[in-house]
Amino acid sequence: MSILTGVLLFLPAAAMAQPERLFKLSDSQNISCSRNLSRGKLRTATCTTFTYLFNTRTSEYFRCQMSLAATRDKREVLIVLTDGGCAKQQRVFSAESSYDFDATETEPTNMNSFFGHGGHSVWVADTTRRKMRGCITISSEIGSNVSKCLDMKFE
Repeated sequence: MSILTGVLLFLPAAAMAQPERLFKLSDSQNISCSRNLSRGKLRTATCTTFTYLFNTRTSEYFRCQMSLAATRDKREVLIVLTDGGCAKQQRVFSAESSYDFDATETEPTNMNSFFGHGGHSVWVADTTRRKMRGCITISSEIGSNVSKCLDMKFE
């Protein structure tokens, strides 16, 4: 009887234990769409969405993008094209720990006049101690990105 009681007491605790999440999907997915008219009264709508996949142990992250373009005339959709993938980004912290993460995209029209097609910002917090870093990356038309991170001071 005592073995059965021990097993019954252990089962709820084992069911509640959850494995460590090594990868976390960003909570701030964004989508933007544009429309234009083409020759012959064709209409094309293009939508692009971004999100981030974050390694909670190493602070390495991937910026993922997908786009869909649909061209139609007055009666039907003629062409649907999709493209996308994930690009590996630099680590935010050099040491391994337990990190939490969020990210956001800049609005492309806000940055086009000087830096090209926008950029992104990420916030990473070490969940084992009071340590946080913010990073901003701005895309540059000359081929390289401008990227800086800043450690937050807690006063």
